[in-house]
Amino acid sequence: MSKKSEQALLAFLAGAAVAAGAALLFTPRTGREIREKLGEARDEALDKIKQRMKGGATGKGDPLNYDGGDCWI
Repeated sequence: MSKKSEQALLAFLAGAAVAAGAALLFTPRTGREIREKLGEARDEALDKIKQRMKGGATGKGDPLNYDGGDCWI
């Protein structure tokens, strides 16, 4: 990586961290609710990854095919 692309990546990651922190601070939910939702999202993501690694999720109706509308914050 060049120096410029490393700086761009670092700036992106710093911005993402600030945005995530702001989202958690300004959400109307309690800390427990946020942790539960994050845990559920993590478990769902891991299940999808495991299913994909087994080769079980292909074709129409693919659970990894994002259809939108699942925002929880």
